[in-house]
Amino acid sequence: MRQDTLQVFTVTGPAIAPHIADLARLRIEVFRDYPYLYDGDLDYEARYLQTYSASPESLFVLVRDAGRIVGASTAVPMAHEEAAFQRPFAERGLDPASVFYYGESVLSQGYRGRGLGRRFFDERERYARELGRFTHAVFCAVERAPDDPRRPPGYRPLDDFWRGRGFRKIPDLTTTYAWKELGEAAQSPKVMTFWLKEIG
Repeated sequence: MRQDTLQVFTVTGPAIAPHIADLARLRIEVFRDYPYLYDGDLDYEARYLQTYSASPESLFVLVRDAGRIVGASTAVPMAHEEAAFQRPFAERGLDPASVFYYGESVLSQGYRGRGLGRRFFDERERYARELGRFTHAVFCAVERAPDDPRRPPGYRPLDDFWRGRGFRKIPDLTTTYAWKELGEAAQSPKVMTFWLKEIG
């Protein structure tokens, strides 16, 4: 694959519908690896992605190579997320209506290390600023113990990359999200910690 064969483009609101299946496929592919260890299925994906398909201001940043979607990144106003996801912000005195939530960034293995992760962050922030009413951008990441035996040799957390994009981890700003992990018989809740950036 050559860099000049890649096409990065964005779709918003109802226009994301034709790309939901591609994002579902990529999420299952990428999040199977540590630290998410996601044992995904398409039924779960359909429920999870309902938030994005229902929002008129959702965003997909997509990477296409030779007609195939090989990367995707999502975002949506926090006010369009479910109430349980908004609650930690309201409890902290941060109006969910002023927060723009960055969902996942997923990229097939062979396309990593080519600057697309930075592009995902840039495009989402550009869109949030374009909408014009957000003071903060946030995302969340799963918490795993440093000595988790499933952690592969040579694994490097993305914390330094995220800090380089201007985000700071807020240890006491957390939520839980349930998914079925490899080796589990059913979904179980996992602690997710938010990272925050002021953009207002």
